[in-house]
Amino acid sequence: MVRSIGLPKETKDGERRVALEPSAVASAVAAGFQVRVQASAGVGAGFSDDEYKRVGAAIVSSAEEVWASDLVVKVKEPQDAEYKFFREGLILFDYLHLAAEPKLATALQESGVEAFAFETLTYPQGLPLLAPMSEIAGRAAAIVGAYYLASGSGTLLGGAAGVQPARVVVVGLGVAGTMAARGARGMDAEVTGIDIDLHRLYQAHMEGTVSSTLASSDSAIADAVSGADLVVGAALVTGAKAPHLVKREHIASMRPGSVVVDLAIDQGGCIETSRPTSLSHPTFVESGVIHYCVTNVPGQYPRTASRALSAAVAPRLLDLARDASSARIEGALNISHGKIVHPAVAKALAE
Repeated sequence: MVRSIGLPKETKDGERRVALEPSAVASAVAAGFQVRVQASAGVGAGFSDDEYKRVGAAIVSSAEEVWASDLVVKVKEPQDAEYKFFREGLILFDYLHLAAEPKLATALQESGVEAFAFETLTYPQGLPLLAPMSEIAGRAAAIVGAYYLASGSGTLLGGAAGVQPARVVVVGLGVAGTMAARGARGMDAEVTGIDIDLHRLYQAHMEGTVSSTLASSDSAIADAVSGADLVVGAALVTGAKAPHLVKREHIASMRPGSVVVDLAIDQGGCIETSRPTSLSHPTFVESGVIHYCVTNVPGQYPRTASRALSAAVAPRLLDLARDASSARIEGALNISHGKIVHPAVAKALAE
């Protein structure tokens, strides 16, 4: 039975988000739960300890005190230094991305944590706890892509009078990819959207989100990427490792100083040359192409991201706290009683 909810300060590099803003904590307190907030947990997102105090939270000084709660809700997957807080019966609710985190999966299994992931929750439809951060990551992709093109090939997304605009390719037109395409189009780039779903391509084309569309295939991706100034990878398979749709040879064909942004890096990346980077060290160069593969892109916009995430998470948090078997948290359970119970996650980790 859950009596206490813990809200720790995030420890991932550059992460300034917080899972719950004060109004969400107020809802949990009103529902009868004791909420422990680690001191300065919300400061990076613009929420002071006093704001949490005023809505009834207990401000505690150490992470240990927060992790002693029955249920811990946070943003990003626990870092190595937090594994020591794992224990049997603890309920954890956050972004886990276990397909790309086998070490974390093992630690959760061995400690007996009941692990629920934001990114695999499917009630009432789609991926409602992933969508807000996908939207922000997609918007950010156009911004960071434009920024690194300046220091790379020196190309301006919108071009100029007498100069063609930059060519942008977005692989995967889900929430993140669509927002990336919209952002690039908003800066007057020429945007090609690639997806396996023809209806999704039709919608993007009719809405003007992209300049052109391509049905996904190896040859289509190869041709589009070879002429691209900026490639945004946004292909996702719920719970599973992202497929490597953009191959190493595709990247090698790009002009030196071009840029790729892999928004699927949390799930292993959909660009073969990608490897995880951090907000402190966001890029690397391979085959002359600048790679931006930050695993917590929305963390650089903590105020907006925290408010969007909190609004989505708060009602599901209360459902979980009241009844861990609630249909309202369908799909979220990844690890229970030492076993990986989400089929896609189990398959990914077995490969």
